[in-house]
Amino acid sequence: MNAIVALCHFCELHGPRTLFCTEVLHSPLPQGAGSGDISGQNEQAEEEEGGIQMSSRIRSHSPAEGASADSSSPGPKKSDMCEASGCRSLAGGHPGYVSHDKETSIKYVSHQHPNHPQLFSIVRQACVRSLSCEVCPGREGPIFFGDEQHGFVFSHTFFIKDSLARGFQRWYSIITIMMDRIYLINSWPFLLGKIRGIIDELQGKALKVFEAEQYGCPQRAQRMNTAFTPFLHQRNGNAARSLTSLTNDENLWACLHTSFAWLLKACGSRLTEKLLEGAPTEDTLVQMEKLADLKEESEGWDGSEEEEKPSSQPDVVEGQELSKCSPETSLMPDCNSWNVAHRRLSVFRSLRHMRQVLGASAFRMLAWHVLMGNQVIWKARDRDLVQSAFDVLQTMLPIGCVRIIPYSDQYEEAYRCNFLGLSPHVQIPPHILSSEFAVLVEVRAATRSSLYPTLFEDEQSLNKYEFVVTSGSPVAADRVGPTILNKIEAALTNQNLSVDVVDQCLVCLKEEWMNKVKVLFKFTKVDSRPKEDTQKLLSILGAAEEDNVKLLKFWMTGLSKTYKSHLMSTVRSPTSSESRN
Repeated sequence: MNAIVALCHFCELHGPRTLFCTEVLHSPLPQGAGSGDISGQNEQAEEEEGGIQMSSRIRSHSPAEGASADSSSPGPKKSDMCEASGCRSLAGGHPGYVSHDKETSIKYVSHQHPNHPQLFSIVRQACVRSLSCEVCPGREGPIFFGDEQHGFVFSHTFFIKDSLARGFQRWYSIITIMMDRIYLINSWPFLLGKIRGIIDELQGKALKVFEAEQYGCPQRAQRMNTAFTPFLHQRNGNAARSLTSLTNDENLWACLHTSFAWLLKACGSRLTEKLLEGAPTEDTLVQMEKLADLKEESEGWDGSEEEEKPSSQPDVVEGQELSKCSPETSLMPDCNSWNVAHRRLSVFRSLRHMRQVLGASAFRMLAWHVLMGNQVIWKARDRDLVQSAFDVLQTMLPIGCVRIIPYSDQYEEAYRCNFLGLSPHVQIPPHILSSEFAVLVEVRAATRSSLYPTLFEDEQSLNKYEFVVTSGSPVAADRVGPTILNKIEAALTNQNLSVDVVDQCLVCLKEEWMNKVKVLFKFTKVDSRPKEDTQKLLSILGAAEEDNVKLLKFWMTGLSKTYKSHLMSTVRSPTSSESRN
């Protein structure tokens, strides 16, 4: 993240001052930052944290070299600094701290002030504003300010206990400066939590020192006894104690450098840019709606409501699988790692893989029932196998049309789920077995060593199973079927197309038919056109066949609430306005 994180302090003698700042460098290090030959007098400390190698390099300077460095620095003059290091973090001649990110070849450099004059001016102005006019009520907490010219700032002010300070506390702030306003605002929750953690640690250390000092020599009673003594004389020149003294931590600045460097790296990695072309798909809208519903449920969750819910019924989440496993069937860690790895191999990897395992005719029957919205039942002992089968099959449907119960010890009605996983001992009602609106896949132990040729390395693990697909309404081999099914099979049989390309074909096919569903929904549900006009529309859409019509009606249930409400509002508002006239 192209930003600067700085720790600022309000000095009672000199006003707001920048104590310590960390910046990101994509170019070679500036002169004096970790440069020079390392001799025997140097001290090196390296540690690994989150892929960042932090090194603190200290080298001795001659008096002339130190003077020249101080004169060329854009920071404040020595006369403006407190004698007791209250306005200073690193000692004179300290080259600063440097962290190397091996993944991105980015360097994180920490000094008391930025070396670049323009950056120094920006940080200086942000420091002054954060400790003067731009503060939240109570003078302690987060606030956002800035402009396009001087950058945007996330500032968090806080107090540090000091037994020798006026009011027994000193005022500090941690600021984050960057030019991207939107990025900084979106990072507010992340920055607030992490910076609050740094502040809590500093305040905790300072509180221990404060309590120890108060216990040894209470300052409040001493000040009351010397009420007429001038305040500055009363403190005997100790008005500017350093932060290392207040926290009793000699490694404070190295720790702050590590925290600031990690903060810049983590904040830059958590948000990525993604190019979106055109309007969001229906699957995207449905996913956003479901995330919003889950968030509302989590915020309004009550433990009493959970107790009232029957524990025997598994949870159903549309487009995503959640189940309540009983203690007998819970997935416990397997002590034998080979068995765990072997079990994970017994899964379906893609639709092409499933078609190869089941056979062309059985797969066509199963896919036909999936696309039509009929209930798909899998009976097997292997939970991972059933889950992988549902993960593969649901890619043919819009997310809004998917309702899964991955594994249950009792049969669930079709209105609750269109994908149902059952253990082998569960009895299915006879009317379901003979129904034309359900298909059953039974996974049995194979009677032969090899039931089909293997194209995938992991198919040998599936050779131990036999898959029997039955339905009360088997799909005839000469039946045309829905158009999308024929196109899916054509993509699966084309060996020139990779699995990733087939996945993209499925996305395009689903979006094509969802567009037809939108047209049909508006035509029938919103405009209420007669049946004759609907037939003409289906012919224009190329979906006049019986299977295509059934598919469109089922997929209509997967339209997002956002689209439906938007369509109703945009279509009915002109009609209502005309009726008023």
